[in-house]
Amino acid sequence: MMSEKPEIVQLGAEVLRLKARPVDDFQCAKFRALLEVLQDRMFESGGVGIAAPQLGASWQIIIVASRPTERYPDAPEMAPVVVVNPQFQIMDNRLIKDWEGCLSVPGIRALVPRYRSIHVDYQDLNGQPRQTVLEDFPARVFQHEYDHLQGLVYLDRVENNRDIVAESEFFKRIAA
Repeated sequence: MMSEKPEIVQLGAEVLRLKARPVDDFQCAKFRALLEVLQDRMFESGGVGIAAPQLGASWQIIIVASRPTERYPDAPEMAPVVVVNPQFQIMDNRLIKDWEGCLSVPGIRALVPRYRSIHVDYQDLNGQPRQTVLEDFPARVFQHEYDHLQGLVYLDRVENNRDIVAESEFFKRIAA
């Protein structure tokens, strides 16, 4: 059972390395409670996305909520989207390297290659089938969160260890 305010689990927690299971009961009280807590924890932590495994729940649920923040000042504004049981297809094979961080890996940023444009099939919070095309930063956020459902973290995608920096160095670089 989830506590009232679950902490964001940190790198090294086993749940971050598990393949999350699909949601099959959209009326389940635990599912409904988790949806509320996910969004609250994401906003409280200044995140632009979050995945259920980050709160210790190994379910295929993510929220994508691109918006300008201190870490991502140029991010486009979009309403938060709850994405359940997602799959995606690559629409643009180009990989673009850009900075990422993670609420489960505080204090570190890294350059991570991601696809620029993707087509996402998913279910909404009521289990209805949906689809969307995401490009650029929102596509990056989705792929980052989708990795959490596959038992991966963004550091697994880094091509060169020199692309990993302390957050303090990251802020110096974006200020320059």
